[in-house]
Amino acid sequence: MKHVVMTPNPYRDRTFRYAREAEQILRAAGISSKTCLSFDVDKNFELPEDMETAPLDEALKEAECLICFGGDGTILHASKAASAANVPILGVNIGTLGFMAELESSEIPLLARLATDEYQIDERMMLHVCLRRDGNIVFEDTALNDAVITKGAVARVIQISASFDEVEAIRFNGDGIVVATPTGSTAYSMSAGGPVVEPSARNILLTPICAHDMQTRGIVVSAERKVRISVGRILRRNAFLSVDGGRAVKVFTGDTIEISASRQTTRLIHLKDKRFFEIIKNKLNR
Repeated sequence: MKHVVMTPNPYRDRTFRYAREAEQILRAAGISSKTCLSFDVDKNFELPEDMETAPLDEALKEAECLICFGGDGTILHASKAASAANVPILGVNIGTLGFMAELESSEIPLLARLATDEYQIDERMMLHVCLRRDGNIVFEDTALNDAVITKGAVARVIQISASFDEVEAIRFNGDGIVVATPTGSTAYSMSAGGPVVEPSARNILLTPICAHDMQTRGIVVSAERKVRISVGRILRRNAFLSVDGGRAVKVFTGDTIEISASRQTTRLIHLKDKRFFEIIKNKLNR
């Protein structure tokens, strides 16, 4: 590997300390790097004057790897651009849990292994999410973690039904539903009571949020299924759809959300021989 792009999260590392450290290690190993930001910062936020940043989409055209410094949210922000450019991601955790990050901040010297191609690549499935209203597509996005349909702050409950290949499987009143990939199984889905699934699996997980009955349970289906979420009665105001924790889009009674496995995938670089359930044990059993 000869050229990488680095994207730090300035809200977690205001001075880009870890990106600077990585740049020195990579340069010593014979790898050139370019620094980019994967999301816009507040106009009042002051970036270091001596750090030059380039547009991410342009920089990825020549990159062999994207190194993200932050938590899982930073990787999620960058995953869409990296996947579209077919560039693998290596995460350095300077956040909290960091399930998708390969390295902790203390392990940055291991980045030198990229120069001798001492790494493996793990491919993760993504979801294509499409919101339809009166038969028209009003919103589309791609998710690495999940798509969440949830009630607004004022709404009491929303009525949701989920169908697989046009056959209704569940219907309930509640606070919403999480539709997740195996990668996203350790995020909101798990917090809502969903199962933990190995990220290498190809499944779609549906986890109801606070269903107002005793029978409704989560469902795990094959990635070959086409999921359709229908929004029925909404008591007071409207509901919202959020993809990978991004901007919330309003959802109204009668709207449908179609979710299926995306043709795009996210590729994550591994420099260490870590097993998934070792990560679960270390990060959750504290």
